[in-house]
Amino acid sequence: MVMMRYFIIEPLISKVPVTLSEGSGEPTSMVLQFPLISFVILVLSTIFITAGGYVINDYFDIKTDLINRGEVIVGTKVPRRMAMMWHSILNILGVAGGLYISWKAGYIWMGILFVIVSGLLYFYSASYKRQFLVGNLIVAFLTAMVPLLVILYEWPALYQFYSANAAFLPGLSFLFYWVGGFALFAFLTTLAREVIKDIEDFEGDLAYGRNTMPVVMGITASKIVAISLIIITISLLYFVWYFFINDKITLIYISAAIVLPLLYIIFQLAISKTRRQLHHASRMMKLIMLAGILYSVVVKVIITWNLVG
Repeated sequence: MVMMRYFIIEPLISKVPVTLSEGSGEPTSMVLQFPLISFVILVLSTIFITAGGYVINDYFDIKTDLINRGEVIVGTKVPRRMAMMWHSILNILGVAGGLYISWKAGYIWMGILFVIVSGLLYFYSASYKRQFLVGNLIVAFLTAMVPLLVILYEWPALYQFYSANAAFLPGLSFLFYWVGGFALFAFLTTLAREVIKDIEDFEGDLAYGRNTMPVVMGITASKIVAISLIIITISLLYFVWYFFINDKITLIYISAAIVLPLLYIIFQLAISKTRRQLHHASRMMKLIMLAGILYSVVVKVIITWNLVG
């Protein structure tokens, strides 16, 4: 979220000239308008709700985690009652923060997003993750929402300020395209990783009657789905680069830091026969997701130093 704000949105709008109505008449660069304190609360609220989701997930996964991982936290290191208490505290803090910044921004209805996400994470752990594909899609969607939250709050603030104070309001839709690209990458890679994790957790899910993809379709078919999602991700990366970005620095970065590791994961999935190999592929996917986020640093450098026309 910090990278979306300061490494994507801020450098991009700094290249957009605007003429303020009460200024000297000379064009000036656009600057961020969503207050810093509100942004900090937005980040903390997202962290609290996500943490609450992890707590409730561990609460409902005690039996399957004992089979799949051999150890649990809730019920051993942390009493079940205390886990539920922390789940409630974290969600209250997260929802309250979301409602507060939405009210301050003048869009109180946007705070409903935090209530919905909190509820989705609870019902995901309690029910949805046991249903075919539903839980996977929910996690992927919520992951994609994290970068989108930044632009969902920044864009109205930019629009309100510059529509009132600028002689002409430039189009800002390109911000959604940039942040949306990161969100789509997060969605696809998270969905692929969720499928890989379900294959890894096949034994525990089968023992307790969960209708995950490997249980319903089989391990081989689930591997094909995960590999297909990775291939789609690679194809979209090069598609976006060729038609919209088309600079050598981006090509080198996505090829070396993202595509090559994704090809390695495809190979790992194709030959995997043990849980250890699948766990390695799942951890590799985490690193690739991090590399995708770090591309924002590359964008910042390119824009700041004018490395492309």
